[in-house]
Amino acid sequence: MKKAVVVFSGGQDSTTCLVQALNEFDEVHAITFDYGQRHKQEIQVAQDTAKKLGVAAHKVMDVGLLNELAISSLTRDDIPVSNELQENGLPNSFVPGRNILFLTLAGIYAYQIGADTVITGVCETDFSGYPDCRDDFVKAMNSALVQGMDRALEIRTPLMWLNKAETWALADQNDALDLVREHTLTCYNGIIGDGCGECPSCLLRKAGLNEYLDNRETVMASLVEKQSSN
Repeated sequence: MKKAVVVFSGGQDSTTCLVQALNEFDEVHAITFDYGQRHKQEIQVAQDTAKKLGVAAHKVMDVGLLNELAISSLTRDDIPVSNELQENGLPNSFVPGRNILFLTLAGIYAYQIGADTVITGVCETDFSGYPDCRDDFVKAMNSALVQGMDRALEIRTPLMWLNKAETWALADQNDALDLVREHTLTCYNGIIGDGCGECPSCLLRKAGLNEYLDNRETVMASLVEKQSSN
């Protein structure tokens, strides 16, 4: 039996990964992390979506310690989300160590349930400059988990080389375009669906959707080409 664990926030990217995994694996588990995030509504959205899609199990883990350690506009209500880069060259929405922690815990969970695959929606093509969304980082984490647990494990990143338009196409390819558009929470201001339309996440999401809707055949063809080359 093919089992997978999906790191699931309830947002556009992780929901797209989840619906794809459900079409590919025999048993899919979702894991969501409560770290005191600014848009905490995403946890309820994730729970509702996991139930709607019928995942084998959905675990919500309390990792509030991350909030204490990592100061970011996504962990502090009094820090406005900004497009401006900080002195370190990163946006203030970067949560240091977040994906290190998430992938480590997801790997441990996969070990316990006998899953050989962990899936995460990180992307290097369309991202906010976060270093823990890069392909090199994921490969390094994958190697560390395999060595540290002495067990075969693959971290898959289906969105790594897709732009946002192609991510929308992937949702459509899995018959989930409406689900992803209407029932996900990507907005930094906590508004479900198309969001506030002003934060960095909403602007990226909207631009990708418009590109896909305006050029469906071209974008879908680009997606298929990338899938065949991987």
